[in-house]
Amino acid sequence: DSAYSFIEKQVSFGPRYLSSKGWAQCANYLENKLRSYTPHVIIQEAPVTTYDGKNHIFKNIIASFSPEKNNRIALFAHWDTRHVADYDTIKKDKPILGANDGGSGVAVLLEIARQLSINTSRVGVDIIFFDAEDYGDAENTTNNNSNISWCLGSQYWSNNIHNPNYNPKYGILLDMVAGKNATFYREGYSMENASFIVEKIWKRANKLNFGNYFIYQNSPKILDDHVFVNYIAKIPTINIIEYDPSTSHQFNKHWHTHKDDMNNID
Repeated sequence: DSAYSFIEKQVSFGPRYLSSKGWAQCANYLENKLRSYTPHVIIQEAPVTTYDGKNHIFKNIIASFSPEKNNRIALFAHWDTRHVADYDTIKKDKPILGANDGGSGVAVLLEIARQLSINTSRVGVDIIFFDAEDYGDAENTTNNNSNISWCLGSQYWSNNIHNPNYNPKYGILLDMVAGKNATFYREGYSMENASFIVEKIWKRANKLNFGNYFIYQNSPKILDDHVFVNYIAKIPTINIIEYDPSTSHQFNKHWHTHKDDMNNID
């Protein structure tokens, strides 16, 4: 219920794309919420020019738990939302609410942060909210272009890690994790770079009777924040992301549409 409410709170700010009013309000909310769980919060800011020639300041929001521990894992999600509804049939040039795409991963990690503030874990945990994941050019979706317009926050963080000595054992990225009957396949980049983590999590999920959600099938490679964490930061990182082979884009049917609202959240 609290994870659900964390999505509702984000959606209440409206669309949260770079430099928007909702983006500014949500950034303040996320920083304050994390500070209520740990004093170790860093805001990483940098200027960026997006594919449409606009200049912005983006914010990656980083919270650490038990920072004194050397044995660490990193948990990632993007907190921004898409600035256009490019897969809708109406108002394609208007921004979306991004309840699932953006809101859900953040909400799950906020709930984990709340739990970590109550019970100290055996390992150190860093929760990192990436900005500017979804402000990409629809024409620039492949990994063949060295100047990829998506995942700008994770690209920057991977080149400018908040702690130069940071060396977590592995990372887990959450993206679109709150849809009804969502299924999570073993994503291509995850299998290529961190299959041992995929196997560990899928095995545990099935042991907990979540086998209907964590499917023992591979999906294609999906361009997402974990790609840059793997290849630039060299941190083995997997992506837990909803995959629907029945749709044309292979994401949930509300992806990048105005229907990605609270009705899309289970």
